[in-house]
Amino acid sequence: MKAIVYGTTGGPEVLRLVDRPVPEPGPGEVRVRVHVSGVNPTDWKRRRGLSEPLPEGIEQVPNQDGSGRIDAVGEGVDPGRIGQRVWLYEAAYRRPHGGTAQQWTTIPEARAVPLPDGASYELGASLGVPALTAHRALTLAAGGPARLAPGALAGATVLVAGGAGAVGHMAIQLAGWAGAQVIATVSSPEKAALARAAGADHVVDYRAQDAARAIREVAPDGVDLVVEVAPAVNAVLDIAVLKNNGTVAYYANEGGDALTLPVREVFSRNLDWHGLLLYTLPPEAKANGVAAVSEAVASGVLRVGEEAGLPLHRYPLERSAEAHAAVERRVVGKVLIDLPAE
Repeated sequence: MKAIVYGTTGGPEVLRLVDRPVPEPGPGEVRVRVHVSGVNPTDWKRRRGLSEPLPEGIEQVPNQDGSGRIDAVGEGVDPGRIGQRVWLYEAAYRRPHGGTAQQWTTIPEARAVPLPDGASYELGASLGVPALTAHRALTLAAGGPARLAPGALAGATVLVAGGAGAVGHMAIQLAGWAGAQVIATVSSPEKAALARAAGADHVVDYRAQDAARAIREVAPDGVDLVVEVAPAVNAVLDIAVLKNNGTVAYYANEGGDALTLPVREVFSRNLDWHGLLLYTLPPEAKANGVAAVSEAVASGVLRVGEEAGLPLHRYPLERSAEAHAAVERRVVGKVLIDLPAE
């Protein structure tokens, strides 16, 4: 079978197309014929060695997310799962041979989640990291729901920073599905159009408007929760628009690593700042995210494509380096890799 691997960290040029044997599933695993592989920032950062180091002598198959169909199961797995359409998450996390940039992959069965017949493989490969990260961000607030569902955020106002990004896109859709009023911030008219297409109730272009004033006009009492991609640069804005007892859930370090907060104002207003990373979430939180995202997919709530606010950029497997480079340069939309049928 065809697969992409890298044996040393570095730029996209370290990715190589190779032939590998079709793997066999071990106990508790399923084998998936991958149709589409999704590329996320976490994939290129891992490739560059910015997260966990690559063990000596190991060739890593990249990409955490994907979609496909189960064609074999290991010991202890219900044979009835053979033929099931699935979306995959954490395929490559501490699993050198498990990434989705290959025609077949094996994965613990819990990470192969049923994908309804009405949901496309493109959508399935776009879930994983973005949707599960968004779900955790929307459920971190004290007293809030542990799992999203219709009405779970009724009466809440959620601010999504970077509403045209992949996580922002999923956060807009999930928050709206759960009943929240959703405000998104963006940096251009083009991105504003995408955030509106995703379902944001209000969109603020922070380069063209006084963002704090515009947000306060929509939410005069302040927002309950901020889903934040750039905490280092947005801290002042977040504090200006949060309600007392509000929460900032941040999942990335866009714009810098050093976060400075006015201590007295933050503690006197009982403002919470929570960082999150999908891979190290408590198992219960991860399971809640998978269940809620699956329900939202089955309900037709989660959508991708330019008409839904998330343009798709497609690459064949042999151009995986170009796909990684596109994500690394922050192309707007979702980057997908199509696996060859033969």
